[in-house]
Amino acid sequence: MSFFEIENMQANRISKLPPYVFTTINRLKNEARMQGMDIIDMGMGSPDLMVPEPIRKELCEAINVKHINRYPAGDGSIELKRAIAYWYGKRFNVDLNPSTEVLVLIGSKEGIANLSAAFLNRDDYALVPSPTYPIFFNSVIIFGGTLYNMPLLPENDYLPDYRGLDPAVLRRAKLMYLSYPHNPTTVCVDRNYFVDVVNFAHEHRVIISHDAAYSEICFDGYRAPSFFQAEGAKDVGVEFHSFSKTFSMAGWRIAFVVGNAGILKMLAKMKSYVDFGVFSAIQKAAVRALELSDDMVAETAAAYQRRRDVLCDGLDKLGWKHIRPKATMYVWTPIPEQFKEMTSMEFASLIVKETGVAVAPGIGFGEAGNDHVRFALVEPEDRIAEAVERLKKL
Repeated sequence: MSFFEIENMQANRISKLPPYVFTTINRLKNEARMQGMDIIDMGMGSPDLMVPEPIRKELCEAINVKHINRYPAGDGSIELKRAIAYWYGKRFNVDLNPSTEVLVLIGSKEGIANLSAAFLNRDDYALVPSPTYPIFFNSVIIFGGTLYNMPLLPENDYLPDYRGLDPAVLRRAKLMYLSYPHNPTTVCVDRNYFVDVVNFAHEHRVIISHDAAYSEICFDGYRAPSFFQAEGAKDVGVEFHSFSKTFSMAGWRIAFVVGNAGILKMLAKMKSYVDFGVFSAIQKAAVRALELSDDMVAETAAAYQRRRDVLCDGLDKLGWKHIRPKATMYVWTPIPEQFKEMTSMEFASLIVKETGVAVAPGIGFGEAGNDHVRFALVEPEDRIAEAVERLKKL
């Protein structure tokens, strides 16, 4: 026995966290591989597409710049912040002050977590959709706020019913997390939706955190709006964007957040105590990505749309219900009727054991997702077609 009973010594904030479901799925994948099974991994949304060549070239050249090894500016280089502001104006027709309304992040996950750290006290409610991107609710738990789940239900078109919340909850609410196009449900909204969100935030003095990580991966002519296209949005919130999905730079760890200068000032203050910012060479590559974004984004979105069609056509033939997404790199599907008695973890475990296809169990995105699984479109089209064939074995 260890001298220390380590599990009994962990902080309460850690013990309260839900299990990380991908740990279980990864274990099952490894066990299947040990038995010689070929795994088609559609679980985690980790892009398999190559980072476009001009971005890679910029990174290679930047590595050799004198003093590139030094600590970067913690809130981001002025060159990158200007590029972000320019891109925002071109893409959304939204004006940003690069000095005060743009902050560079080590991935949006880090920024979202630090936002909870910067603003939530023990008695503050954070309004979080369920299911949703896990860092929304996990960051609330870690940093001591009070989590209030807003179920995403079919009768509400999978949108949170924040107008129907208990007034006692609203009096204590400080933060509301949203994300459109939405992970994992793939639900999309139009600009008018954000108009109502802004009015709600003004009425109840709630900070809005909008994650727009998938705004550029859109299909069938849909164009995702920005939260800041709604009048008054800068008064109440911030919006996160990521290079991970748009430019397949997931492992490079760079993102940004824009919006209310006061909120960003507090977020930058929080970050200044815990990190030194993003490696300067990666920031230079990010500038290049934004400069060439139009052609790159169109090509990436087209690749994901082809993959979506292969998977959705296959699921149709299998009789699996789903909504064909207008955006994101995911397909969200209810557990088929013949497996309804299983939890999402049990069903995802069955799939990987029987077919070698790995998917994400819905419980990983919150309790309201426990009757679904999520497919990530991170395999080539032929492998996705093979995955559908394997699913017939169930």
